[in-house]
Amino acid sequence: MLSMLRGIDVSNWQGAVDWGEHADDGVAFAFAKATEGSTFTDRWFERNWTGMRENWIVCGAYHFARPTGDPEEQARRFLGTVERAGGLRHGDLLALDLETADRLPPRKVARFARAWCEAVTARAGVRPVIYTYLSFAYEGNCAGLEDHPLWIAAPDHPTGRPEIPDPWNRWTIHQYSHKPLDRNVFRGTRTQLTSLGYRPRRRAGKRRDRDR
Repeated sequence: MLSMLRGIDVSNWQGAVDWGEHADDGVAFAFAKATEGSTFTDRWFERNWTGMRENWIVCGAYHFARPTGDPEEQARRFLGTVERAGGLRHGDLLALDLETADRLPPRKVARFARAWCEAVTARAGVRPVIYTYLSFAYEGNCAGLEDHPLWIAAPDHPTGRPEIPDPWNRWTIHQYSHKPLDRNVFRGTRTQLTSLGYRPRRRAGKRRDRDR
């Protein structure tokens, strides 16, 4: 039987988070909101990013998508915010919170999400996790994202047994509760979780030196 890692996700709504307390309570990974759209930066993000890292919690950052905006501009702002907070280290996770259509049809929402993910992957070398919920995905807003890990919000389902919406055929993270804060599980080990995250790029010069 595979192990389950426990995690949480936070935003400015939680204010100051006691990361040491969460680590002592068995929280192994977490996501903190960094940005929303093209203009909003979560004022608690830098503190959260540092707090997760200092307490040996697998660090995740997420961007709340506003599909009416420019996906590349939103991707640049998101990655810039992460960089200013200390940047990415081995195994850090990135995610797109895809839960509002901003009154756009599903095909345009999905197009935005694909473009945002492509921009983040190209710039950071990380394939983003997609956070969404069942009815939103079933409407077609996530078309073409099946190659990205699914973080599904399904609080009405048993922990670790969420319903899986199209276009996915498996889940990666299950958000199973919103009370008293958002709680998640990952089915696997810490090593398996961090394998989905950032990998520092090797310098060409170092590769040449080793080939000599």
